[in-house]
Amino acid sequence: MGDEVTPGAPAAAGGGGVGRRAVLCGAGAVGAAALAGCASGGGEKSAADLKGKEIAKAADVPVGGGKVNAAEKVVVTQPTQGAFKAFTAVCTHQGCTVGGVSNGVIKCPCHGSEFRIADGSVQKGPATKPLKEYPVQAKGGGIVVA
Repeated sequence: MGDEVTPGAPAAAGGGGVGRRAVLCGAGAVGAAALAGCASGGGEKSAADLKGKEIAKAADVPVGGGKVNAAEKVVVTQPTQGAFKAFTAVCTHQGCTVGGVSNGVIKCPCHGSEFRIADGSVQKGPATKPLKEYPVQAKGGGIVVA
């Protein structure tokens, strides 16, 4: 099987053609790279790591929506006027970084999981666990991890 030559490749003595094994190994490497790209969200931060940091400007977080801070791997939401919440931006399904917030849910672009902006609970799978919540407070026009 490993010595077969792919169609259209020259079957030169000394292995001048591309073997089926090489083609399959290359395809496997491409697939692994794609999976690694999806899971590149990882690196969830602890509340201690973020304590005292401003993670968003209050004016940038719409009521009923939210904003993803990819650099800090957090998503800040405002379910109701003046009530701010913050959650990890790392999806609990396979570690992708969530992509955005709309229609009252935090959405993961990798596999379609959705989380409620009020409490981080799963609205739609495949994720089965809620997003980790960080304690926050509004301070000087910003949202700061408490």
